[in-house]
Amino acid sequence: MTISSLHRLGLAAWLPGLALVTSCASTGGFPTGWGEITLAPGDTGTCLSTPCRVYFQMPPGEGKYLVTANEVKVGDFPAGQTVMLGGFFETNAIKLPGTQVPPTYVYIYGQGGSSAGIP
Repeated sequence: MTISSLHRLGLAAWLPGLALVTSCASTGGFPTGWGEITLAPGDTGTCLSTPCRVYFQMPPGEGKYLVTANEVKVGDFPAGQTVMLGGFFETNAIKLPGTQVPPTYVYIYGQGGSSAGIP
């Protein structure tokens, strides 16, 4: 394979995932990170490494919020804090069920154990 065909192959693999993430409703920013990323409610972020340490800015309020990633419980975290949700190996939809807080999306580039950069 030539470098040009590798580039096209890498781009072809990356674009569908980007389209998936950007097609999701977003009300926030678009942060990008390598190794780690900090997201706020409504963000659509991209992390360019696998795994990616994901931090989340909890919304204001009192008590704790339940946080899920792809509908799996991550934990209960205190309102108003920036918390570490963990090391993510795949794209996730982060939600706070039972609230009006907008979902947050994080696209993990190179899912499946590869941390190769964008071609």
